[in-house]
Amino acid sequence: MSRPRAVTLRFLAEPAHVNFGGKVHGGAVMKWIDQAGYTCAAGWTGGYCVTIYVGGLRFLRPIHVGEVVELRALVIRTGRTSLHVAVDIYARDPKLPELTRTGHCVIVFVALDEQGRPRSVPPWTPETDTDRALQAYAVRLIELRRLMDAEMDAHLGQLEDSAPG
Repeated sequence: MSRPRAVTLRFLAEPAHVNFGGKVHGGAVMKWIDQAGYTCAAGWTGGYCVTIYVGGLRFLRPIHVGEVVELRALVIRTGRTSLHVAVDIYARDPKLPELTRTGHCVIVFVALDEQGRPRSVPPWTPETDTDRALQAYAVRLIELRRLMDAEMDAHLGQLEDSAPG
């Protein structure tokens, strides 16, 4: 049995999703992103996964109430117990066929066993130049995340040292 590497979810942006500016609230989009990413990760691993990191979230244009929102999630790297899933967000007027890209991010999931411990994930091997480029992108994001974590740890340590006692 082959595992699904990609998932597409579609939602209709409803009035309940509106923010104070009259567009779809970024938090609603982030929830959809996590749902699409989880569906992809669970399908690939065949089990429960948890989100441990969301990186590079970028909103390119607002989503309007009444638009069809399409989230495309794709496994782009697997580790021993984790996997990277790229999520691209598109929107369109339901009366028109053209999709417009509205955002992108990469989510890292860890697969968990029944006791809540990390478990191994099925490996994914890139087969095309595009696959190899996506995997390289995920690896680069790991490097950047390590640098950002070190910077944040140093900064937070300084704040804790200078906090009133």
